[in-house]
Amino acid sequence: MLIRFPAKNDMRRSIPVVYLQLIQTHLYYFLCPTPRGGYDDAFMAQLEGNLNPFFQAMCRAQTLQFPHKRSSMVSLDSIRRDPRWRDPNLHEVISMLSHPMDPVKSNAAAYLQHLCYENDRIKHEVRQLNGVPILVELLDHPKAEVHRKACGALRNISYGKDHNNKIAIKNCDGIQALVRLLRKTSSVEVKELVTGTLWNLSSHEPLKMTVINHGLQTLTDEIIIPHSGWRRESLDPSKLQSAEWTTVFKNTSGCLRNVSSDGAEARQKLREREGLVDALLHALQSAVVNKDTDNKSVENCVCILRNLSYHVHKEIPGEERSAESPADHLMRSVGHQKKKNEPDCFGGKKPKGWKNGFMDRKYGTLDLPKRTEHMKGLELLYQPEVVRLYLSLLTYSHNHNTLEAAAGALQNLAAGHWAWSSYIRATVRKEKGLPILVELLRSDVDKVVRAVAIALRNLAMDRRNKDLIGSYALRDLVSNLPCGQQHPAKNLEGDTVVSILNTIHEIITDSPENARALIQGHAVQKLVAINKSSQSARETKAASHVLQTIWAYKDLRNTLHKAGWNKSHFKPITTGVTKKSKSVKQGSDDITLPLMDKNQGQQITACMLSPKCYQTII
Repeated sequence: MLIRFPAKNDMRRSIPVVYLQLIQTHLYYFLCPTPRGGYDDAFMAQLEGNLNPFFQAMCRAQTLQFPHKRSSMVSLDSIRRDPRWRDPNLHEVISMLSHPMDPVKSNAAAYLQHLCYENDRIKHEVRQLNGVPILVELLDHPKAEVHRKACGALRNISYGKDHNNKIAIKNCDGIQALVRLLRKTSSVEVKELVTGTLWNLSSHEPLKMTVINHGLQTLTDEIIIPHSGWRRESLDPSKLQSAEWTTVFKNTSGCLRNVSSDGAEARQKLREREGLVDALLHALQSAVVNKDTDNKSVENCVCILRNLSYHVHKEIPGEERSAESPADHLMRSVGHQKKKNEPDCFGGKKPKGWKNGFMDRKYGTLDLPKRTEHMKGLELLYQPEVVRLYLSLLTYSHNHNTLEAAAGALQNLAAGHWAWSSYIRATVRKEKGLPILVELLRSDVDKVVRAVAIALRNLAMDRRNKDLIGSYALRDLVSNLPCGQQHPAKNLEGDTVVSILNTIHEIITDSPENARALIQGHAVQKLVAINKSSQSARETKAASHVLQTIWAYKDLRNTLHKAGWNKSHFKPITTGVTKKSKSVKQGSDDITLPLMDKNQGQQITACMLSPKCYQTII
């Protein structure tokens, strides 16, 4: 029986009643487990001398009452029956953390861990009574029992929305002390406690760079690489081991998932950490091979890689050397017209001009560059080979966060006007990834639909992809749109609707065939309804852009007139009333809203995970 029963994955463990009572008894009387032969009188005199007057009186009274137990622990039941029994107050417990006897220190820390479990008031009082610096100091204590229980107390104190507790730990160099303990301990339990505490601390924005600066190397070398199965010295895949999905690995990957969202400096430090990207990718490959793609560690790894892929085309050293040439950009933009015998990832034969799965430049796409050496580190983030890994996760995983992150990684890699994004877009088509993404548009999970829609938008920058997406994805995109006051069964959030509209706009731009398919799919009715009656200004603006693009194709106006539409239906709705946005709430609770690539305006989107949902899981 537990004082409080934690959730299944909740590591803020409470303490069993019997054990808690023993801890309390030790705290009341500072009595330790009796050594063989009992305590001698000199020891008992020293022990009693360290008690405050109240506890001295209690100890003497119990000794007189039970003289035959003079040299052993007094009966727990008999003590609890004493009318003078009371719980020590918080100030007394914190004072006991500095007691010269190690068992008193460890029991006081364990009792604090229990008191702080889901109790924000107690955590605040511990901080006010300066208990945090004492607990941090005990992390360096040589006795395992002492630093283990001190770390357990800090883990519970660091959990929750009150970031002042996290700051208090940081201000007394608690992050450095946790990292030191992680380096020196061989105890799995202590490693779980340390990494769990760091995961909690990493949820607070101002602490992320501190965690990176002091802990990234240790977390990578001591936890991520060993548990991932990847080895620096071996390039032979047959000699690599499978990942170990331990609690320590889950905590550490969760911590790195948080700090990877901090900004450009944080992303670059993680990318450049030797072995980190290699180990994360190997762990994911192991998960795919073993068909174990739904656990929390896999989710964390994909989210880290998604964040590290954000703005990779701008932030890697020497990225200007890989910039897309004007000729490549023109080839991608103009491309070629679809032919009957041309292959696609939805089925078909390969026509003339294909080489090793890719078309020659004169057929509108790019050949992969030849590599003379093994890729490693951050270079692995944007190699076309990672496409197959992300597509496998999108195929096999049922974890919605993993699906969103894998689609987001493809979205980030397909963004930008540089050579590697062109290779990524072509590789997704070659690996038959477009049907996988289109299938996920039918998901009932809002954030998955949104991530997939934006990924398709970036992939449609490739002319051939645009033709295929127009042929096979428009129907599913349109089916997700609301129709006036009537919403589809999924009732998607405003940001997702806007993302779908922007994707449709990209698909029909410079493509009258796709615009005609859109009309034939009865999309105009929904677009006009959104433009006219949506309460979201962003939805109205996005729908208006699509309608104006359709009307701009003069060859399609006759078809529109026959369907009962006229020019007035395609004009922007201008009213004096400011419409409200129905987008998801902003701030730290927003985990999926894509960040716009400002340099590319409305053409390219790239996103990263906010730390919100993965802040304080421990």
